[in-house]
Amino acid sequence: MVGTTVWLGARRTLLLPAAWRPGPPLPPAAMMLCTRFQLGNGATDTTAEPIKTAVLVEKAYAELQLKNIQHQVGGVRVRQHVNPLKASLIVPVTPPVWETLFADPTLPLHIDIGCGSGRFLMLLAKRTAAPCNFLGLDVRDKLLQRSRLWAEELNLTNLHFMVANATIGLDAILSTYPGKVSLVSILCPDPHFKKRHQKRRIVQKCLVDALAKHLAPGGQIFLQSDVREVAVDMRDQFDANTTVFTRVHTKNSADCDQEGWLLENPLGVATEREIHALAQGGRLYRLLFRRL
Repeated sequence: MVGTTVWLGARRTLLLPAAWRPGPPLPPAAMMLCTRFQLGNGATDTTAEPIKTAVLVEKAYAELQLKNIQHQVGGVRVRQHVNPLKASLIVPVTPPVWETLFADPTLPLHIDIGCGSGRFLMLLAKRTAAPCNFLGLDVRDKLLQRSRLWAEELNLTNLHFMVANATIGLDAILSTYPGKVSLVSILCPDPHFKKRHQKRRIVQKCLVDALAKHLAPGGQIFLQSDVREVAVDMRDQFDANTTVFTRVHTKNSADCDQEGWLLENPLGVATEREIHALAQGGRLYRLLFRRL
């Protein structure tokens, strides 16, 4: 398949596997998907059908072939919103024994904070050619139980999922990692809209301090949210540490809009929430920071 053309009213948008672009609002439950297949003679065959955004997510991760092993791990029902400050998630964290988690624990580490189902990180681990370890952190244990089974079935020995409140536990988790931390992603975290709940947001001063301490010089932090207020809050937390972090792209960069938000996902793999948001006509607010 060479691309996916999504019809949004009278507008047509070509979606490449690594680039999902926003469009105007869609009908409540469906959109018209037009998939173009390259034929042997260079022509294309086009079919169209109504499709829900959930199906777009499945298509995006079809490369993992998880449906073939779904019967082995079953489905998982979890709460979408979890209080990260409940008693069980604020106990002191014991650093893991890295030699039991990765085949080579000295490789550079990519951490995805708030990894959800883990499919984004699995696909990234599968596609990344450079030797690297991947660690997914989330507060929902049931979700990560399935993620670990999936990773095991896919034989991804450079990938592990760990239950942890990264906001307060990341410093302890990384204190014994033998390699360097090269990349951290925080993608569409729970917005916790209510003012009294904003202390539950992932990006707090203690997390920024932990990243300043453990991220290798030149290491990067990729932030993304479909809620502008949350994106601004995360941005401001890192902008406040100008002696430690700097933005990779400036407002005048061709890669950014006039406000300085990145136009594309630089990792080349879309998260589930990212796919849903763009398919519903939303937009993503993205920034990439570098450790000085």
